[in-house]
Amino acid sequence: MKTMLIPTDFSPAANNAAHYAFQLGKGIKADLKLCYAIMLPVEAAMGQQVAWPLMDYSTLQKEGNENLGKLSVELQTKNGPLVPAANEQHPVHYAAEIGTLREVVKQQLKKEKAGLVVMGTSGAGALSRFFLGSSSRELMDHADFPILLVPPGAEFKGIKKIAFATDLSEADIALIHSLSAFARPFNAEILIVHVTPVGFNSDVHQDKIDAFLNEVTCKVNYPKIYYRHVKDMSVDEGLNWLTEHVAIDLLAMVHRRHHFMQRIFEGSRTKKMAGHLKLPLLVFPSETPVFL
Repeated sequence: MKTMLIPTDFSPAANNAAHYAFQLGKGIKADLKLCYAIMLPVEAAMGQQVAWPLMDYSTLQKEGNENLGKLSVELQTKNGPLVPAANEQHPVHYAAEIGTLREVVKQQLKKEKAGLVVMGTSGAGALSRFFLGSSSRELMDHADFPILLVPPGAEFKGIKKIAFATDLSEADIALIHSLSAFARPFNAEILIVHVTPVGFNSDVHQDKIDAFLNEVTCKVNYPKIYYRHVKDMSVDEGLNWLTEHVAIDLLAMVHRRHHFMQRIFEGSRTKKMAGHLKLPLLVFPSETPVFL
């Protein structure tokens, strides 16, 4: 991975995510790019009835870059410098751009060839209440890149164990391979977790489990991969139980339509899950991402 992109709105939760990303970047030797999206009035509610002078855009952009600059200095002052690349003087870059969150993130990802987006799960402005905010939900629904969601108060204390929730689909093999590249710099364990409900016939299902794990062994060149079957629970109950009873540092999942993640971000379980989840959540798109 070469660069991580950190969208921010300068809220405490977003700043906390930036500090988490900084420490993570040191571990995987990645550069950081802070970005701030300046929403156009026509894209906001009642925007058609508000006319802003073009000069105001440049003023907002200037102020945004000034605040990003301060955050960049704060990150390096409190966390120690990133290891810069050759001839690099400012390892934490930043840019304030005009556009929606989705547009700015897509633009910066392409420009920086970034492999991961790191953002907070609550805040103000464009990232307001991440699990309910329309801009952030739209970013999630259309993402073809992994997103690491950092809850308020989460501190980076290294990564020793990553749990990956799977439904044993073939596409997850490539995702586990990608996740191993993320885990390798920390020598972290990857715990493959499969949750099945009450009444599920695990004996009949065992052949599928065995075939999946055999594929992982053959195709993922990483020695510290383990498997855990969580029985007699719904998916959300099982993952909540896992995060409360197993010492994991990060939970990884796939965002698929008509899947558990879709229900979390759109359904009534949103606030419940956001309140219970105390550790970072790495969300993969349904398409196979590549960590650069």
